[in-house]
Amino acid sequence: MNKKYSYIGVSFIILLFGIYVVRNIDSRINNNDLVQEDRLNMVDKKGTSKNDLYTFNKVPDFEFVDQNGTTISNKDYKGKVYVVEFFFSTCPTICPLMNQKMITIQDEFASNNNFGIASFSITPDIDTPEVLKEYAKVNQITHKNWHLLTGKGEDVVYDLANKGFKLFAGKGAEEHGGFEHSGLFALVDNEGNIRSRKDEYGNPIMYYRALSEQGFADQVKELKEDIKILLNE
Repeated sequence: MNKKYSYIGVSFIILLFGIYVVRNIDSRINNNDLVQEDRLNMVDKKGTSKNDLYTFNKVPDFEFVDQNGTTISNKDYKGKVYVVEFFFSTCPTICPLMNQKMITIQDEFASNNNFGIASFSITPDIDTPEVLKEYAKVNQITHKNWHLLTGKGEDVVYDLANKGFKLFAGKGAEEHGGFEHSGLFALVDNEGNIRSRKDEYGNPIMYYRALSEQGFADQVKELKEDIKILLNE
């Protein structure tokens, strides 16, 4: 008989504790008292949270010259979250479309000095700093941390793309301007690690589609969301 009353007492205490916790959480939400750390670690509708971004290998060391004739290396991006692409100024196909998407990313983070973009030319013999400076002017590239990088031989750039970032770049068909490269963007955190979100099955996507292809939409919106996550780390 005493055991019966003991079980009832324990159950009553658990019930009261549950009511207290629920009311406390509800009160914090209604009073807007959820702290920033709570919000950053909450999973959003797409299942992406601060801690969900997968970490790959570090970006390899690099050193090139930008559109202003300034020597830029991976060390110049230290402490910055940045997006990487490979392109060439005379590209007649995907580069103009990729550039339009990158401009929207630039504009989203226009005033953020902790954000940057690294655009590596795969035709360095053509894309001199002078050519790239004009390219930047024509294409409204204005962010001070957006560097159009050149000044090394093709082999160096191909090696960086294919082995360093694992983003394809190389010779191509004439209708593509004689060269080909990936239509993907890489996201790098402020410690120099390549990062990405995971797909619906929990697999890291590694890169973000700059263009819609084969029935799949571009991932520029997702990229912007993940840039914000990394900027808040």
